[in-house]
Amino acid sequence: MTALPIIVGMGGVNAAGRTSFHQGFRRIVIDKLTAEARQETFVGLATLMNILTFQAGQLVDAEGNCVALNEVEARFGKQILDGTLIRKIESNHFDPDATHCHTNMAATPSTENITFEIKEKELPKPLPRSWKITPLADKRVKVEITDNLAIKHSSYRDNPIKAAGQLPTGFEPSTLYNSRYQPRGLQTTIFGAADAIHSTGFSWDEILEKVSPDHVGTYSSSAFGQMQSEGLGGMLQNRLHGDRVTTKNLALGLNTMSADFINGYVTGSVGTTSTSTGACASFLYNLRNAIQDIKSGRVRVAIVGSSESPITPEIIEGFGNMSALANEEGLKKLDGITDGQADHRNTSRPFGENCGFTIGEAAHFLVIMDDELAVELGAKPLGSVADVFINADGIKKSITAPGPGNYITMAKSVALAKSILGEEAVQKRSFILAHGSSTPQNRVTESLIYHRLAETFDIHNWPVAAPKAYVGHTIAPASGDQITMALGVFAHNIMPGITTIKSVADDVYNERLHIALDHWQCEAMDVAFINSKGFGGNNATATLLSPEVTLAMLKKRYSIAEMTRYQEKLSVVEEKQKIYQEKANNGQFELIYKFGVGVLGDDDIEINRENISMTGFTNNIALPSENPFADMV
Repeated sequence: MTALPIIVGMGGVNAAGRTSFHQGFRRIVIDKLTAEARQETFVGLATLMNILTFQAGQLVDAEGNCVALNEVEARFGKQILDGTLIRKIESNHFDPDATHCHTNMAATPSTENITFEIKEKELPKPLPRSWKITPLADKRVKVEITDNLAIKHSSYRDNPIKAAGQLPTGFEPSTLYNSRYQPRGLQTTIFGAADAIHSTGFSWDEILEKVSPDHVGTYSSSAFGQMQSEGLGGMLQNRLHGDRVTTKNLALGLNTMSADFINGYVTGSVGTTSTSTGACASFLYNLRNAIQDIKSGRVRVAIVGSSESPITPEIIEGFGNMSALANEEGLKKLDGITDGQADHRNTSRPFGENCGFTIGEAAHFLVIMDDELAVELGAKPLGSVADVFINADGIKKSITAPGPGNYITMAKSVALAKSILGEEAVQKRSFILAHGSSTPQNRVTESLIYHRLAETFDIHNWPVAAPKAYVGHTIAPASGDQITMALGVFAHNIMPGITTIKSVADDVYNERLHIALDHWQCEAMDVAFINSKGFGGNNATATLLSPEVTLAMLKKRYSIAEMTRYQEKLSVVEEKQKIYQEKANNGQFELIYKFGVGVLGDDDIEINRENISMTGFTNNIALPSENPFADMV
């Protein structure tokens, strides 16, 4: 039997808030929540954003005054809402109104020469021929230049890109553990992986006791690597800025580091590790590798995800020069604004009149188990992954242009859902989490794919949601934003609309689609299609099954007695989950960061012909004992 990959935990953070227990999803649809869920969401965001802290069993504000739960929204609601989702770029990234740069200057002598004094050690090497040097006291020299002098001068520019999907204002992952000057993307990796593990209701050691160490997998990447000054940004810039390149810049900048940090500092895994990068589809690339290993039996529990912190002047300028990002001029033109600023809140407008996407930052991680392990432990399913399909675009004129690959991935995904659940489930109880990048080209090409598939499978009024409207395009974790939104829909039966647009654009193929302009209450959904279109032809679509469908499938595979024992264990697990959820809502995240803890040496490893055992691991690793090619030898 093929193992069913079941999602039993999720963690991380994006512009909407924390991933675990659907906090970020709840922030997006906050006006549709029950009073209890709304209050819990405001409290959790207030502590995440360090507006309030939890001390001695009580919420406390910055002045040390106690705050009742039912007072949080009234007193801090506007601050919380304004400090989440897409908004003007904040100073902890850079100043979009005065972005630092260097300007080339050519100075010409106004008299006989250009004269100035500097320290002798500051002289360039080799010395230009037109420079005359006269030694002075205190190791200084006088410089006389008879020719023109080329100067790169520190300057500032008004950046045309002013908005991004930033992590909630005040949330600083670096303060939650000893981050040791690590890049922001790795800080959020530590936060997200720990959040995901805690959300399962198990400690990592409890999970590891049930599996062989080599049946654990970690699958994660970033598309750009770590481009902050602590990573590749420092390696590329420091010497040109007159600083030195550190020993950490290159190593911490690699796009493998999000997986490596989970193995090295969170789980201590010695199992499978994989980094797959497919531009904007990277999260789904990693998910596919994980579920293939789970289905084949190579891996029984996996941590899958991506992290990206791309809100840097350099990355934004790169996309901006491609005319890919929504800029001030384009937004003001769309909205008919002649004076003042563009609407920084609504820069991302999937399937509406738009002029480019909005960059975002995020980290999302899933904990996925095979169905046998989930039943044995009593793990709570958030959903399950039937499959992930990946197809390229073939020959291209432009490497960034769309092609036929996404037709293939979406068609396979819908056909698979039909074969598993039947035609009615696909027609009546399925929905799409669209790539929805907010570019004029995407709104046409992606909607056409959905329209043609709806015709093929006789689907009408097919719900389409687009998280980039709220959190921006987070690049590698973008399909993680989509998956976590889908899991939120499964949990709350609220379908997010696209509230950043006034109407669906005229050129969108909308006849068979339901692209709502507001959030709406939906019936219980069975399946979500997670669609991603990456630069270079990196197309991927995942078929995601709901918790109810997942449980129904388990009941068909396992006996009544086995499911009864499972339900008994599940009730205990749910109580443990509630404990962590309350702690997380109070800002007590209990990050896992095992720096130098439990490092294994040569003497900690025992090897014989049958297996390998290691200090600190309950189970041994079995060595291959059968010839898989016996029929060929």
